[in-house]
Amino acid sequence: MSKLWGGRFSKDSDHLMEDFHSSIGFDQKLYREDIRGSIAHAQMLGAVGVLTAEEAETLVQGLQAVQADIEAGKVQFTTEDEDIHMNVERLLTAKVGDVGKKLHTGRSRNDQVAVDLRMYVREQVAETRQLLLALIEVLQELAVRHVETIMPGYTHLQRAQPVTFAHHLLAYIQMFRRDVVRLNDWQKNNNIMPLGSGALAGTTYPLDREQTAAALAFDAPCANSMDGVSDRDFVLDYLYAAATSMMHLSRLSEEIVLWASQEFAFIELDDAYSTGSSIMPQKKNPDVAELIRGKAGRVTGHLMAMLMTMKGLPLAYNKDMQEDKEGLFDAIDTWQKCLMMAAPMLKTLNVRADRMRSASEGGFTNATDLADYLVTKGVAFRDAHRVVGELVTYALNTNKALGDLSLAELQKASPVIEADIYEAIAVDTCVKRRHTKGAPGFPQVEEALEDTKAWLAQEK
Repeated sequence: MSKLWGGRFSKDSDHLMEDFHSSIGFDQKLYREDIRGSIAHAQMLGAVGVLTAEEAETLVQGLQAVQADIEAGKVQFTTEDEDIHMNVERLLTAKVGDVGKKLHTGRSRNDQVAVDLRMYVREQVAETRQLLLALIEVLQELAVRHVETIMPGYTHLQRAQPVTFAHHLLAYIQMFRRDVVRLNDWQKNNNIMPLGSGALAGTTYPLDREQTAAALAFDAPCANSMDGVSDRDFVLDYLYAAATSMMHLSRLSEEIVLWASQEFAFIELDDAYSTGSSIMPQKKNPDVAELIRGKAGRVTGHLMAMLMTMKGLPLAYNKDMQEDKEGLFDAIDTWQKCLMMAAPMLKTLNVRADRMRSASEGGFTNATDLADYLVTKGVAFRDAHRVVGELVTYALNTNKALGDLSLAELQKASPVIEADIYEAIAVDTCVKRRHTKGAPGFPQVEEALEDTKAWLAQEK
């Protein structure tokens, strides 16, 4: 089969070279975008008089017929035609004859692949964004049920201060909200059209780039033809958003793994999102959470790979840029599947509020509140910190919690302590008194949940 670009060459490509060079094995995923871009290009060529109206219509109908054949499973792509662009062009020419050879007028595969991939990523941005919003909605619903479910907050994985389960979930809601904003920014920064850039230097044909941009729902044509064909920031922006969001999912998954362990027992995962052991009958493993945690590294790897591919490329297009697709496609599939699994896993988990409260009442999570109590009695905070540290040591040695110490024991450490100390360091009080904006106090959490509800309504 002769190459569409073969006029310059006197011999065929080596068969190993063809396999190595070909991208049809993965870029066939772009057939819809390739055909849509080609239809817009043909219509524009007809509108500006480069093609006759009849030729343009023939091309449009032929392209629509090619798409119908592909979707009906009647087409087998070939590595001889290298990529989706050449495969579609040959299929078109076979349908409509020599007029099919006119489609590529004023266009290069360099700007063609750039527009195809940009449209594909744009579509995936919209789809991923909806999955993120669905996950946030699940977290919101779960948080609403646990505004007053007290649990320990941690630093260094050591019990630190009491918070609520809703407040903890709201922290993840904030992370995923930022992920949505990153995808919103993708649309603002990357919805520009490279078609008309040609190979790198534009074209001598009187193309109406604004018409094509409007037909393909782009905000504007790209401003520089060399940048138009060599820019892959739109791929990197998606990969960065994916890697960051997968990191957020991984952190949440790590907590799910911990909370589901017998050592924590804060939650129990639904059977539908757990697995068993082939040898240990008692096991209930959090495999969904573990897989999400593991796949985060894979997506981050795709971001790093693309950065390394692009970092040394001179302008304009280089064949290295064919490496932009496989990692991107896998990152898209991985991120979306993880979002689709995380939502029902969280929606169906059983929360052990009793275990959370019990844990918050141990581990001296109220120690800071005892220090704050002493400050209200006129003790300097640094002195109060030392006094409470000594009380914690004493309580550990006597196997007691701070609230279990007698008033006499407490007053031995500081005579300013009075009987109201027990109410002051009760975990409910510790949470309720945290009333600054963004804190775990019940009204503050309710306010944050209302804010999230309003934000979701605006973003949908």
